[in-house]
Amino acid sequence: MLLRTNSPTTTMGYPSLALLVVAYTMVSHGVLSVVVVAAAVFSVPGFAEPVTVDVLGPSVFTAPGRFPTSVYRHYYNSPTATSAQPQPVISDPVSHKIYPFELTNPATLPKNNTQDPHILPPRASSGQLLESAFQQVLSIASNPTFGTNNCARCQAALQVGKFLALAAPEEGPAFAVRVCEYFNFNSDCATQFGIFQLGSVVTQVIANADVGGLDGQAICSHFLSGLCPAPTTTPLNLTGWFAKPKPNPLPVPKKPSGRRMKVLHISDMHIDPRYANGAEANCTSGLCCRENNFNRQSPNETVFPAPRFGAYLCDSPYSLILSALEAIPILAGTERTGFDFTLYTGDLVSHDSENQLSRDYVLYAEAVMYDLFKRMLGTGPVYAALGNHDSYNQAQDAPHSLGGVLADQFSWNYNHVASLWEHEGWLPLSAVETARAHYAAYMVRRQDGLRVITLNTDLWYSANYFNYINMTNPDVSGMLRFLTDELQAAEDAGDAVWILGHVLSGWDGTNPLSNPTDLFYQIVDRFSPHVIKAIFFGHTHEDQVMIFYANNATVISAQTAGAVGWIGPSVTPLTNLNSGFRVYEVDSETFEIVDAHTWKSDVNSFPELDKQIRFGPTFEYEYSTREAYGATIAGWGPNDPLNATWWHLVTEAMEKDSSLVTKFNTFQGKSSIRSPPCTGDCVAAKICYIRSGSVPIAKQNCIPGFGSVQ
Repeated sequence: MLLRTNSPTTTMGYPSLALLVVAYTMVSHGVLSVVVVAAAVFSVPGFAEPVTVDVLGPSVFTAPGRFPTSVYRHYYNSPTATSAQPQPVISDPVSHKIYPFELTNPATLPKNNTQDPHILPPRASSGQLLESAFQQVLSIASNPTFGTNNCARCQAALQVGKFLALAAPEEGPAFAVRVCEYFNFNSDCATQFGIFQLGSVVTQVIANADVGGLDGQAICSHFLSGLCPAPTTTPLNLTGWFAKPKPNPLPVPKKPSGRRMKVLHISDMHIDPRYANGAEANCTSGLCCRENNFNRQSPNETVFPAPRFGAYLCDSPYSLILSALEAIPILAGTERTGFDFTLYTGDLVSHDSENQLSRDYVLYAEAVMYDLFKRMLGTGPVYAALGNHDSYNQAQDAPHSLGGVLADQFSWNYNHVASLWEHEGWLPLSAVETARAHYAAYMVRRQDGLRVITLNTDLWYSANYFNYINMTNPDVSGMLRFLTDELQAAEDAGDAVWILGHVLSGWDGTNPLSNPTDLFYQIVDRFSPHVIKAIFFGHTHEDQVMIFYANNATVISAQTAGAVGWIGPSVTPLTNLNSGFRVYEVDSETFEIVDAHTWKSDVNSFPELDKQIRFGPTFEYEYSTREAYGATIAGWGPNDPLNATWWHLVTEAMEKDSSLVTKFNTFQGKSSIRSPPCTGDCVAAKICYIRSGSVPIAKQNCIPGFGSVQ
């Protein structure tokens, strides 16, 4: 077990698809020369031997108030000023491009991205139009939900949009905007669905979806205020899906080594280089702490000036990002050793409106954050998964099955992150090549025998328009086929596996789609507990956990609990959360988690840090998972893993003692003063969410409405 020392504080120098369908002149900033900014501070081998540790670092670390100007060689502004966030000159190590100041200048937010291509589907032949029309008529005729109702109207309208998208795709965005405006689906239809925003995506999806069948029903349900009832989960046909049956009996588990690795889990950084100190931090729409957003009740006077280290309704400014990365090695006691490895479960990019995003803005965030991880976290590779914000258009990733130019329209991003991971020395060439070809997902087998498999969970995210094409197939992209094959290879070799993604597969069931998460659940069941040792997600910004059970959770018990999904806390405070991160203690032989330590920083205290540079944010130890819940688990030794069985026993203890749910609820928001209490139905709902690893299970078993503390 890791122990904390008590040393003193250390100071260092969208509504969606259903609609149918940098430079700011550098002369003023005195940038006279450009150099490549990178050079890793640490010597980082590809893989590190397990680190033997006895103690953690101090219990508290206070970052310096002065920005660490030595991190970058050149700036567009004065990095020592407290009136504005630093604006470093960033050179992309892959493309060698220097990102101009106008890309991140808080005073000149873009109105439209007119530089990047906005790909439209190819024009259909007359024969294709005829066949499509005929097939859609058949689908409409056979759909039992049709009749004189709004669902029928919605799907019929989608059929009209489909013909237009096929015959004249260049008119698709304009059609979407006009329909949106006529029916008042959005307050700014042109911004959301014009050609420079989501119009091209909407046109692609309507052109390729079965709008008269299940796809159209799901579109009308999810994107058009429930005009159709939500489709039920399609029954799975797993015949031939698994190459081999599950071993019976299971292989004999490996014996623990007694040596523990330190593994960092960080998530949802959401760096905001456009963060404007002093802007409205209590805005009434959009992302706050931006020059263009204000409080409607006080449009001419700022109600709450944005503190330079962040606020509850804002993403992470540079100052918060650097403070967190300075704190992590000190608090974890890894300044000299580094971590064995780090997990990053996605979302580097800020929550900008669609019209303010671009490919370059995404590439900028990727270049900045992976470079900072390499230089500030010490040795040990970083294994990363893409988040829904790590793409342009936001949350969009298209399946290769679309074919032609549409199949590769997001390859610019997969190639970039794969090249960055290769540049940082985190992945072998085989994994890099897989990531380029497979939606930035990959498998890496570490020298210690652990296999890490990452997934691009945009491919089951409900906000990804492309997931509404051929919804009867739970794996249109082939992502879950890839996962299954890699797990089978690991089982054959006797290796353990960790799975990494961004959008969680279950909890309250509000984020992903039903069919793919249903299949994912069956895959986890097939390879648990002997192969899959842990699953990790992010996305919600909250500290949560899920349990996966055998036989689709038909019997929920300690005996049937098979795997655990850990949802990591975010660094960004958005929305109404404190900033946090986690470190796992992991047995170096079994790769099971023996304890988890979480730290947090009180965002409510950030305004007090303005107008001085001596002190920055304080990150403090929040809790040990074992200590917080383990006292209730009889017969569980100090070296026994926090596995699915342990977590199920915790939920049984919660049923007997609701104060444990209160504690869980507090930790869920990283002890934010803005987290609401959990009482009444919330208690049972929270326990049910913990026991729900897929959308169908959550929807079937749980009371809705209590999933978030935001």
